[in-house]
Amino acid sequence: MKRIINPWEGMPGYHCIGCSPDHPFGFHLHFYEDGEDIVSQWQPTPDYQGWLNTLHGGIQALLLDEICGWVVTRKLQTAGVTSRMETKYKRPVSTADSLLTLRAHITEQKRNIVLIEATLSDSTGTVCTEATCTYFVFPKEKAEREMHFKECLTEE
Repeated sequence: MKRIINPWEGMPGYHCIGCSPDHPFGFHLHFYEDGEDIVSQWQPTPDYQGWLNTLHGGIQALLLDEICGWVVTRKLQTAGVTSRMETKYKRPVSTADSLLTLRAHITEQKRNIVLIEATLSDSTGTVCTEATCTYFVFPKEKAEREMHFKECLTEE
């Protein structure tokens, strides 16, 4: 796996709750390219629980939406926005789990509409949550002009 370099790191005003390294209570996610997949890992804490020792469903959706966005950033070399997200909660996610794994890849693309499937697995590898995100992808010129996106590279 190759670590993806965050193209917005250090940009003034960049405070994404999912991936900004400077967000005071953000998730500080890092992303990796593994073939067709984009992968990330995150350690939950009780700060993000809904019910006792259970990761809040909204936090799960945030994590899955975030990795889908990084699929667009790395695989399509542009930016976009989520226009629809269908989330399936298959089993509870414990806030005491040591490490969650997020994984996502493109399943379909029709012009500027992209379907991305994502999973959230617990430390045993059991898929707990699935999502299908429909992304509206910007033309590269708009991504550069409005999102300050130039390119998304990996470390060698």
